[in-house]
Formats: sequence, C-alpha cells, structure tokens
Amino acid sequence: MPENSRNTPRLIKKYANRRLYDTHTSSHLTLSDIRQLVIDEIPFQVVDAKSGEDLTRSILMQIIQEAESDGEPIFSSDMLKGIIRFYGPFQGMLGSYLEKSIQTVIDVQTQTGVQSSQAWSEFMHKQVPVMQELMNQYVDQSKQLYLNTQNLFGLFGTPPSARPDGDDGRKKDDDGH
Repeated sequence: MPENSRNTPRLIKKYANRRLYDTHTSSHLTLSDIRQLVIDEIPFQVVDAKSGEDLTRSILMQIIQEAESDGEPIFSSDMLKGIIRFYGPFQGMLGSYLEKSIQTVIDVQTQTGVQSSQAWSEFMHKQVPVMQELMNQYVDQSKQLYLNTQNLFGLFGTPPSARPDGDDGRKKDDDGH
C-alpha cells in the first residue's frame, strides 16, 4: 500500500450509468463496498465523473437508506419527522449535537475497548436510560431558553396565561362563549 494512501482520500467516480469506479484500485464498487470503506475508516470522495461535483454526502445518504431498509432501523418515523422539523433555524444546532453525540459514542467504544457488537450492545443497553435522561434535560432546557428568548423579544406576543385580564385573546360570541 502506498505511503500516503491512508491520508489521501480515494477518488471514486460516479458515472451516468450509476456505476461507481475506484480510481485507486481501478475497479467498480457497490454501495456495500463504500460502506466497508467507511467502516474501515478509509478516506474517500465520490465525484460525478463528468462534472466533478462532490457526491459523497448523496452516496452516504443512499447507504444509510439501504441500511435502514435492512433489519432493525435506527430512525423511527417520529424521529425522522423530528429531524425534518429541525431544518431551518435549528438545523446547525441539531447537526452539531448529533455529530458530537455520535463521536462521543465512538470515543467511548474506543476507550473501553468494547469492540464486539454483543459486548457493545450490552454496554449501551445499560447506558441508554442515563443518555435518554441527559438528552431530555438538554432538550427541555433548550426549549425553555428558546421560548424565553421569543417572549423577551415579543415575537409571539404575550402568552394568554400572562395577560393580566385573563383574556386568552380569542374572540367570544354574543353569549360570551
């Protein structure tokens, strides 16, 4: 293996016929092959063979979609809906949080030396309640901070419960309903 092959990303070209070609090994690849590159931590970049456009993220999303279709998915429908809702003003915050969370899990796995999937599964099963509670606290604090900020700047008006006259702001009919 050449000296810089671990540091220099392998160039993988995607052709119009959707075939993936690894310029390092001069061979065609499947999504499973690219998934193995990820698992083996081999740096790579996928580009459109004609335009040179970087397609790496798109290919990684295809691999995730394929993995989600097989076996036990990581993302529930509710979780995916939540992620979709985060696109917009909270996009950077969620992306950063997820990236740091995944890196933390990888770091813990590396530091504990827990390499087998069964041992890792048992370890994580014990950690899930703690992690869920921390996540719930973080989300609750973030939500409260956001709502307080919105109220401070009056972006949503005064909440009905805070109005001195008890009026909830809704129109009443002639009978007072």
